[in-house]
Amino acid sequence: MNLKHIALGNQGLEVPVIGLGCMGMTGFEEADTYGKSDEKEAIATIHRSFELGGNFLDTADLYGPLKNEQLIAKAIGKQRNQYIIATKFGWEIDDSNKITWAINGKKDYVKKAAERSLKNLNTDYIDLYYMHRLDKNVPIEETVGAMSELVQEGKVKYIGLSEVSSETVKRAHRVHPVTAVQSEYSLFERTAEEKGVLKTLQELGIGFVAYSPLGRGFLSGQIKTVDDLPEHDFRRAIPRFQGDYFQKNIELVEAIEKMAAEKNITSSQLALAWIMSKGIVPIPGTKRRKYIEQNMASASVELSENDLGKLESIVPLGTDTGDPYDEFSMGLLDY
Repeated sequence: MNLKHIALGNQGLEVPVIGLGCMGMTGFEEADTYGKSDEKEAIATIHRSFELGGNFLDTADLYGPLKNEQLIAKAIGKQRNQYIIATKFGWEIDDSNKITWAINGKKDYVKKAAERSLKNLNTDYIDLYYMHRLDKNVPIEETVGAMSELVQEGKVKYIGLSEVSSETVKRAHRVHPVTAVQSEYSLFERTAEEKGVLKTLQELGIGFVAYSPLGRGFLSGQIKTVDDLPEHDFRRAIPRFQGDYFQKNIELVEAIEKMAAEKNITSSQLALAWIMSKGIVPIPGTKRRKYIEQNMASASVELSENDLGKLESIVPLGTDTGDPYDEFSMGLLDY
């Protein structure tokens, strides 16, 4: 299977039409996020993705913290130049490798975080370096200025932003060309579209990468009751998985599953194909080989205008499926 490649933005970066989100491969020390980790299976999943043409890996220093980048270094070994690695900075990690839960976009911290990520990834360059969240106490010009210096030093090839408004994108892009913006985006979460961010990116020639393209697992159809989530899974604490929202979302998923069955594909494949039809690169997260194979197969699903219209009628733009984060984390988004 040869995955198609597309230009991510107009700065020269080309990536497969679908990437691999690696966050779930290493749990967070603070919580049993997405269940227990299995290093051997995670590495096998990265290798299987590569065999299928999927060499675009998404990580962050936050994940673990630091363990996720180290896992990727272990998985790719001496094949560094055959992978496209995206990582992120912004959630402050102190000198004892603990997350402080502050956002730090100061110039000296950007440089420090980049050096740490280079070391953990066992590489001398990062393909795509994202600002994970906007530091609302630091001008975006300072943060992106530091990122620009990393590009000039050859330590970073392309820069990106995450969960930012159109205004922030425009200000950043004036300092240094932004290659990509990564935000949550799925049939269940279209804030970036509703707020005009996608339109801004199209106007400026910036690519868009969708994380949680399966609505944090909801669109996979695997979650039928809250009890299907592990006891300490962070999703239990977010509105989308609670009360009336949960029941309403289950009904939406059932309608999507019915449409997928008519096309002889899974609801996950339908949801991913819908994103790719827009020229957006989804990075579904998985830590198991069987799911990577299903996700990659979605790249060959063809959707007609009729199909797209039918999906949009099931979950129209503006559908309220519940907030994707708790109140604290929602406050950190730049919308």
